[in-house]
Order: sequence, then structure tokens, then C-alpha cells
Amino acid sequence: MKKKIALTLALSLLLSLTACGKGGDGGADKKSEGVMTYAEYMDAALDSEVVIETYVQAKQSWWEDKATLYTQDKDGAYFIYNAVCSEADYAKLTPGTKIKVTGYKTEWSGEIEVAEGATIEIEDGSFTASATDVTDLLGKEEELIKHQNQFVSFKGMTVETYEKDGQSYDCAFVYNDDNSGSADSNSDLYFNVSKDGQTYTFCVESYLCDSSTDVYKAVESLKVGDTVDMEGYLYWYNGANPHITSVSVK
Repeated sequence: MKKKIALTLALSLLLSLTACGKGGDGGADKKSEGVMTYAEYMDAALDSEVVIETYVQAKQSWWEDKATLYTQDKDGAYFIYNAVCSEADYAKLTPGTKIKVTGYKTEWSGEIEVAEGATIEIEDGSFTASATDVTDLLGKEEELIKHQNQFVSFKGMTVETYEKDGQSYDCAFVYNDDNSGSADSNSDLYFNVSKDGQTYTFCVESYLCDSSTDVYKAVESLKVGDTVDMEGYLYWYNGANPHITSVSVK
């Protein structure tokens, strides 16, 4: 009888600890009163007010007390454009930081985002997303767009000669999408990669990863025919426009 009671108590303790562990993970995504779930945010009408809780994954830029952020929770991602943010608070927005954002939902060329002028409150909690492999969703926009703004990966892709609007640039990458920029001017990098016979254009957004970063230098070193694995944020601009943060040549 004592052994049975001890076993029952031990099992109860284990279940209690397991529940606490789940609370530690899932609790990070529990929404406060009045805060939308990701599904509610996506269902909200454009130009309507939204209140979300999310976690900073990367910081794109700050100037004149405005911050642009890539953020995500366990259900989806939110791009925060030019939110009101002091320089002191911007410094606190390290990867994983939980924030509450109040603003208006908007769309720009297919990109769903929280519009300029939103407010940010820093809260307790932390969550860092792992990259979701979306390689097999390339070319399937109805499925791919469900991962908009998320941290994603692309694997086993082949670097192609950069082309745009039927013009070939006879190189693996260009500065700005029309080769009008330069490394000295910290221009965005554009490059073409293919999978299963289909070619896609990817970008290194210089505000997010400038010319001093490893990924910028890695793209500058790419050669046509290289096979690469990549990670980045699934930004959207008239279709998928991934903002790449890491590239490794296989």
C-alpha cells in the first residue's frame, strides 16, 4: 500500500512538473486580455486597430524614434513598420524580447504589417523562433503566404545568373535589383536561385544586414552554379521577397 501511495504521489509530482514545463513554453504565447491571437489579427480588416503580443526576432532599423521589427509568436509572424520607439527602448529589443504592439493593420504590395505610428510596450517573456523549412512551398503562393514574415529556411537551391525583366546581368548578384548600387553605398543585394527548374529572386536587405555582415559578404562571394542553404524572413513584395540573413555554400 505504501509503495502504491508513493508511486501515485511520484506520478502526480511528475505530471505537475510536466504541466509547469508546458506552461513555461506555452505560457509565453498566452495572450493578455484584449490582445488578439494571430488568427484574429489576420482576420482583422485592413486599416482597423489591432493589439498584439509578439516577440522580437530581428531589428531592421531605427531612426527619428521609429523602429522597424521582424517579430513572431508560435502561431505566426508580424512585421512592425516604423513603430514609435525611443533609442533607449530600441536597445532593449534584443532577440526574444516580448512586446505589446497597438496600431493599425495595413497592406503594402501584398505585405501585411502593422503600420507606421504604432506604440510598443516591453513585457516579461521570451521566445525565439526556429527556422521553418519552406523550400517545398516555393511556387505555391497560397501555401507560402501563410508563412509571411516568419523566420524560414530554403535548402539545396542553385545560384543562377541574375536576370530581371528578361535582361541578364552575367553575374551571380547585383547591387539593387537593377544593378544601380554598390557596396560602398550599402545597397541591397539581389540574386537568383532555382529549385526544380523554377527560378526565384532573393534579397539581402541592407537595413537588416548591411555590407559589414557575414551574409552580405557571402552573397558577394557567390558563383553561378553554387548550391546553397539559406535562412531569412519571408517578406512579401508583389510575391515572395525573402530577406536573407544567412547563406552557406554546400
